[in-house]
Amino acid sequence: MLRLYHLLLGLILVLLIPVGAKFVLPQFSPKKPPNAPAVSKLANSSEGNVWQKIIGNTSAPTNWQVAVCNGNAPLLCVSSKGKVLGTVEINVYPLEKIPDFQKKLVAAGVPTNSQVDYQSSKYQTQVLSALKAWVADKYATFAKDRQAQYGREIILSTYPPQPVPVGKLQGIRYGFAGLNQQGTVQEQHIGHVAFDGARLYVITTAFDSATQTGKFEKLENLAIFQPYLYAIAADLRLP
Repeated sequence: MLRLYHLLLGLILVLLIPVGAKFVLPQFSPKKPPNAPAVSKLANSSEGNVWQKIIGNTSAPTNWQVAVCNGNAPLLCVSSKGKVLGTVEINVYPLEKIPDFQKKLVAAGVPTNSQVDYQSSKYQTQVLSALKAWVADKYATFAKDRQAQYGREIILSTYPPQPVPVGKLQGIRYGFAGLNQQGTVQEQHIGHVAFDGARLYVITTAFDSATQTGKFEKLENLAIFQPYLYAIAADLRLP
């Protein structure tokens, strides 16, 4: 029933949204679904899949499982009956490696050359402003890329950036959908971004045939998993 409900909800939303209009991600009840079995952690944090170091409690739809993927790729696997339905990718960027984000922090009034508590109330608003500026650049890049690739065949609809918890950090949820001329969803991307004072965390997944990693093969599976992804992101062991 849960699968059918979310599938019907997703189809109704697609039909009701005007082509080219901006829209927001579907909102779900804040009540967390039942927790899946805990995922074991690596003793040496410098080895293996980065998800091993930060994953908290995981939850999933009935008969679905969420677990850290095998290997060193930074992927979280979502599966059912032994078949992988999709993956969620995380990338971690040290602040010294991302000068553009450093500039955004400075522009927002956040010092980057001294030891400060970036999660204090004094700096939270400024950090969120820098993250929103980072998301705006992402949207501009996506729009330029899709325009070059598809021309007017695909209309890009962006989601308003939404402040959300990412572990104990204040982060931003963002995303966009690409609609074809018939109003059908050609691609959909969902992301979370957060900053702990030393590293930028970017968590992404999508329904997009052109995406290599961090993706779902079926749009309905991504729609079903969305509220569980939000709960997982909120319970990460960050910072």
